[in-house]
Amino acid sequence: MQRVSIFTTDIGGARSEPFVHGDTTFVFGQLTCEGPVQLVEGSPRAFVDWLLDDCSGLELTRRLRADERMKHAHITIMLDSDDAEDRRRALAAGADDYAVGPLDRQAMLDRVLAQFGVDRDAAGERQLSLGDLTVNIGSEQARWNGERIVLRPNEFRVLRFLAENPNRIFSREELIAALGKAGDPEYLRTVDVWIKRLRAGLRDVGAHELLRTVHGKGYVLDTP
Repeated sequence: MQRVSIFTTDIGGARSEPFVHGDTTFVFGQLTCEGPVQLVEGSPRAFVDWLLDDCSGLELTRRLRADERMKHAHITIMLDSDDAEDRRRALAAGADDYAVGPLDRQAMLDRVLAQFGVDRDAAGERQLSLGDLTVNIGSEQARWNGERIVLRPNEFRVLRFLAENPNRIFSREELIAALGKAGDPEYLRTVDVWIKRLRAGLRDVGAHELLRTVHGKGYVLDTP
C-alpha cells in the first residue's frame, strides 16, 4: 500500500480523514508558510489559499518550488475570486492549477484523483544528502559514509523526517503528528522505542552523534 500526501493551508481540511483508492492511501496534512508539517509521501499535492496569516499564497508557492521535498508537487492555488490577473500571477509563481476556494475534502480528492498518475514527481528516486549521510526515499535505505544503516520501516521514516528538517528540535508529539500517527496515545510511548532503535542503527555505523536528545524538548538531527 503506497501513501500520497495531500497538503492544505486550511486547518480543517488538513484534519480530514485518509482516503483509500485501490492500493493507494491519500493522507491529508497541514501546510504552513514554513512548508509541510508532516512527512511528505508519494507524489505530493498542495492546495494553497490565496491569503494566509504569515505570507501570501504566491510567496508560499515560490517557497514550495524551492523546497526539495515539494518542488515537484502538484500545486493548486485557491483564489478568492475568478480574476484573470490573479490566475496569471498564480501560474507565474509556479502553481500548476487554480480554483476558486475554499475546497472541501471531497473537492480536493476529486481534483487529485482526476490527475492522479500524471505525475511530474520522481519521488521514488529522490535522495537526501547531509554530509556522509544519504537517505534514499524510494528504496527506504540510509547509509553513513557508504555503509548501510540497518533500520525498520518506522525508524527509517523518523530518520527521513529528521533529515528533511535538520538542526530542528521535535517533541514526541510533533514526531508522531509528522508521521501521521496523531490521535493515538500509544504512539507517544512507541516513539521512544523508535528513537532507541534509530540510535542503535546509527551507533553501529559510527554515526551516533547525529541524533541528539534535548532534555525536556525532544530530538534533533544535527547537520554532520
